[in-house]
Amino acid sequence: MPEYYLTEAEQKLADVIWEEGPMASSELVRLCGERYGWKKSTVYTLLKRLEGKELFGNMDGTVCARISRADFETGQSRRFVETSFSGSLPRFLAAFTRRERLTERDAEELRALIRAYETERRAERSDGDGNTDACASGPEKETKA
Repeated sequence: MPEYYLTEAEQKLADVIWEEGPMASSELVRLCGERYGWKKSTVYTLLKRLEGKELFGNMDGTVCARISRADFETGQSRRFVETSFSGSLPRFLAAFTRRERLTERDAEELRALIRAYETERRAERSDGDGNTDACASGPEKETKA
């Protein structure tokens, strides 16, 4: 199971890999050298840590994501709610909204998420197994919106 806590340096390396997609490890070293002034040894040390956390892989000199950024962020969020609010999303939202008032737009986005969740659950119940994984290959290269 992937580990969802990253140091600042690990996060920077992860961002490069997610943004640039599968690439030669030499290209990763070059990009990190340009962006952060890192040496080859730093990049490989950080990459080894990320491999150990089951987030990325380095197969025959090609570095690729084993988990998408979206799935990683979902895992981070889940971990935060579990450790800080005993797994209770309503407790998290209550704590958040005590100081930060929800805008009407925020409230509508939350209602839309709940409606989408309810629709998805109904579809899963009617489909049987709920398996929607059409492709078992790794995550695609992230595109900037």
